[in-house]
Amino acid sequence: MLRLNRARAFAVVLLWLVLAVATSPFTLRLEEVTQAGQEAQLPAAAESARVAGLLNPADAEEPLPLAVIWTPRAEGERISPGQQEEVRQVALRLPDGAAPVLAPDGRAMIAVITTGPADLPAELATIRQTAASAASTSVHLAGPAADQADLDGAFSQTDGTLLIVALGGVLVILLLVYRSVLMPLLVITASLLALAAACAALYTLARSGLLPVDGQAQGIVFVLVVGASTDYALLLAARFREERAGQLDASMAMTAACRATAPPVLASAATIACAMMTLAFSDLPAEQALGPAVAIAMACCALVSLTFLPAALVLCGQRVLRPRSPRRTAAMWTKIARATARRPRRIWAGCLLVLALGASCAPLLSQTGVPLHQALPTGASSVAGHEVMARHFPAGTASPLVILAPAAQAADVRDRILAVPGVATASEPLPGPEGRAQILATLRDTSDSARARDVVERLRASLAGTEALVGGQSAQLADLHRAAVRGHRLIMPLVLAVVLAILIVLLRCLLLPLLLIAAAWISLFTAFGTAALFFRMVSGSAATEPAVVLFSFVFLVALGVDYNIFLVHRIRGEAVRHGTPAGVQRGVQTTSGVISAAGLILAATFASLTVMPLLYLAQIGCVVAVGVLIDTLLVRLFLVPALILDLGPRTWWPTRLPRDIALPAGGSRPAQGAEAPGRPAASASAS
Repeated sequence: MLRLNRARAFAVVLLWLVLAVATSPFTLRLEEVTQAGQEAQLPAAAESARVAGLLNPADAEEPLPLAVIWTPRAEGERISPGQQEEVRQVALRLPDGAAPVLAPDGRAMIAVITTGPADLPAELATIRQTAASAASTSVHLAGPAADQADLDGAFSQTDGTLLIVALGGVLVILLLVYRSVLMPLLVITASLLALAAACAALYTLARSGLLPVDGQAQGIVFVLVVGASTDYALLLAARFREERAGQLDASMAMTAACRATAPPVLASAATIACAMMTLAFSDLPAEQALGPAVAIAMACCALVSLTFLPAALVLCGQRVLRPRSPRRTAAMWTKIARATARRPRRIWAGCLLVLALGASCAPLLSQTGVPLHQALPTGASSVAGHEVMARHFPAGTASPLVILAPAAQAADVRDRILAVPGVATASEPLPGPEGRAQILATLRDTSDSARARDVVERLRASLAGTEALVGGQSAQLADLHRAAVRGHRLIMPLVLAVVLAILIVLLRCLLLPLLLIAAAWISLFTAFGTAALFFRMVSGSAATEPAVVLFSFVFLVALGVDYNIFLVHRIRGEAVRHGTPAGVQRGVQTTSGVISAAGLILAATFASLTVMPLLYLAQIGCVVAVGVLIDTLLVRLFLVPALILDLGPRTWWPTRLPRDIALPAGGSRPAQGAEAPGRPAASASAS
């Protein structure tokens, strides 16, 4: 590796600062090219996508359904005949000029129109103002258009908040770890540089139409870049401090530190990137696009961590690493390593018991989905509008199903529709595209609920044998849910296979990678179980979306293996020189501080997703944060070292390390309290 002297370090830092000036605006501009809307995410072969294509052959942006509801200002009163006539006259001035319908209880009127999706907030404001001209009534907006407007508004308001919360949490933890300002500022700067570079690349690709980016991808990329960049910075700084303890020359120390940390950093970035790239096999376009977005982000993290940060540390010199870690903290990791070495089998058995107890609650996490009006912030106007609509009309009024059938079968199809439980009304056949008849079916349940999806499945089964096609929002969500669940069966094994392959290449053995995958698997289900209990206590329900399970699985497997990469790569390096038992103790002593700090930071950054407006993103943040803490504080600190100690040299099967060949079968452990020769391990601790 090329020696990084001060002149080269200055040139590298200067280059990155120039790039920062050019790319930093894209961190905010990325929102300009984000996409939203369920229609854009549908699998092309889905039945509802075929209906959407027939209704919109030009593939233009489809307007969204909107329910305009009028109620008397005095709660509980009936709408008078005069008010009804006034509402009818006002409704004529709304888009589509739909005739309003009086509720069966006489206490509300509703008109379902279409609007947007362009300039949706302005359109809704105009519609609300027009509808409010009906005197002595209150106006409420509900349905997909109102939901989308509230969702877009919430995302636009929280993008900056998310970044501030994530960086703020990182800064607090770094200040506690380093007890100085300079090192945290360097780490935050590296994170912002990686984020700016990633956002610039994503903006360019999205602007050119090569890679769609939506709000969920933007939020996940933000927290992942901040968390991963910080982790890599802590790993490099800890190794640099260790190398500086053995030599005074900063350039030589940094060269050695980079040589030692580059393999685990690159393996970590590759693990996350390759795991996310398996989403390319998903049927959902939004999930397919997330894989490349994360891969680009991880490449930027690794590049900044192995170029800018080493150069900045060389320029800042020894003062950036002051003050040194207190001796009592370093002694704590030594005590943990020795205690694990004394009773490894009891340690790993106890860890597995704790993990199994948590994993037993994983079935509580239901993938039935959460309706959007329950997932949006409680103060959103569309939530209030939905509640008003559901009190007076069938809950699916704002977004009816669209059934297209041959004209000759229209009457029979309508009769079958009305016979399906859960269908409230079905319109008379209307002229549809390509000579087909079009029937609108209103459901009794909210259009994006699990029960509405069940109605769609029953309706399609009832229409079997006809040429009718079922579309509309409920059908689209049913197709999305089916595609997501089907994708799990393919993507999850692929993720495990990809991560296993990377571990085998990095560690040059087979048994240990299999153990690490198994440890990641059980800690994943422990995280699911723990999070499900938390959701039950907070909201009374552990229902979630299939995307929460899929994304949490991918992140936790990749990130959980990440920290084990940092640990076992160091253990293997020490074991080559000192044998496996001594290598485990040295590896735990030298990496526990930095990995524990990194885990806390990554958990904090993912926890920042709880400020996002959509419930399932907050749930992803919660599950991943819990999983990272479990992996950092239990799996990596106790379970994995205990397993390696118990297996001894057999850990590296089918190979044997040179130092272990002279040991008896099963290996030997150093005497209690004995220190292996070499540098004191405590000097490498980062906390």
